[in-house]
Amino acid sequence: MAVKRGSPMSEKIITVNRKARHEYHILETFEAGIELSGTEVKSLRAGKANLQDSYAKVDNAELLLYNLHISPYEQGNRFNHEPKRIRRLLMHKHEVMRLLGKSREKGLAIIPLKMYFKRGWAKVELSLARGKKLYDKRDDLAEKDAKRDMDRARKESMKQS
Repeated sequence: MAVKRGSPMSEKIITVNRKARHEYHILETFEAGIELSGTEVKSLRAGKANLQDSYAKVDNAELLLYNLHISPYEQGNRFNHEPKRIRRLLMHKHEVMRLLGKSREKGLAIIPLKMYFKRGWAKVELSLARGKKLYDKRDDLAEKDAKRDMDRARKESMKQS
């Protein structure tokens, strides 16, 4: 089966920040390109990236990504990249200014949710998020457990009939 180039199936997911959905209420999502060096791209193609504890911030009208760990490329030489360097995100100026205004609100942060390749270009899915309180996290876990129990009971009842 051939996959069309522009279809959503042409995305190759590199890494997902699973903890983000547990730690934050996701209010809005955005897509941004990322400025990379050659060895970083090769490491990403090998899936050697970690989004945990990373965040984005607007600085001097530029959107920057902090604490993104991209492992050094194994076949890289002395021109290999620094794993946790600050990387510039590529978005339109009006989108960056909108994010700056929104992120200045109390309690809001710009958190990366996933990294993927789309038509050969590395992209980051960013979210405007508000931190969850402890009781919110407990509610989510209880809801998840209840859903799992219902699915299990439904599966067993289907098996018996």
